[in-house]
Amino acid sequence: MTKGRKIIYWIATLWLSLGMVSTGAVQLLKAKEGPGGVDSMTHLGYPLYLVTLLGIGKILGVIAILIPRFPLIKEWAYAGFFFIMSGAIFSHIAAGDPATELFPALLLLVLTALSWYFRPADRRIISLNFNV
Repeated sequence: MTKGRKIIYWIATLWLSLGMVSTGAVQLLKAKEGPGGVDSMTHLGYPLYLVTLLGIGKILGVIAILIPRFPLIKEWAYAGFFFIMSGAIFSHIAAGDPATELFPALLLLVLTALSWYFRPADRRIISLNFNV
């Protein structure tokens, strides 16, 4: 892995982790305002129990991405982040929110893709060839 790829990976991953931990904390604390907060979720029409589930998922996903080894769990965490953020984007579009409301989720979606794409070989799943 080149030095440039490693720098891109760590910048994207740390920024993604900061974003997910901060929004996950907002959701776990059931703060009223902020991205993913109670007011935002009720505006989008989601039940409040989903706020807790998303907060827990984000915190666990960050832990999975940052700890060494366990590449399969990392893949699931990246997939979860992708689905959560793409769902947030489409939810804001469906609610008729202005484009400025899409930016936090769009940024985290881009950071998820960058972190996933530039991850080192030891954080990837080794492809297995099962020829039956």
